[in-house]
Amino acid sequence: MAEAMNAQIGRELGASNQYLALATYFERQMLPKLAAFFYRQAAEEHEHAMKFVHFISGVGGRVVLPAVEAPRHDIASAEMAAQLSLDWENEVTRQIHSLMDQAVRENDYLAQDFLRWFISEQLEEVTTMETLLKVIQRAGPNGLLFVESYVAGLGDPHA
Repeated sequence: MAEAMNAQIGRELGASNQYLALATYFERQMLPKLAAFFYRQAAEEHEHAMKFVHFISGVGGRVVLPAVEAPRHDIASAEMAAQLSLDWENEVTRQIHSLMDQAVRENDYLAQDFLRWFISEQLEEVTTMETLLKVIQRAGPNGLLFVESYVAGLGDPHA
């Protein structure tokens, strides 16, 4: 289980780097709210990696940090960025489900308990990225200021 979780650390750090690359893309496009959104996503993915690090260490396992895939820098549009993010989150969801399947097969109840949070978290992440993609598609390339307004309200229940 620790080996599979160590691999997940690399995927979470890779996601963090990809979101960081997307944040810098939006900064270059002078879309500060989208940049801030993706900076927050990068920090969140880093936190996810740290959760795995602490879990592995906490159960007496050995943390082995894997190589991290380089992020894509060929982003050509907000829609491409959102689609890439959605694809990434869908893949991470599959990976988390695979980890849970392994934990069940191995009767690793601590890992199962730990992974339940990630399963719920991934539902939120996929939903957020699906919605962002739809908002960007509806706004079109000339409506990114509307998208900025939408993103500014994410996480604010009064927005």
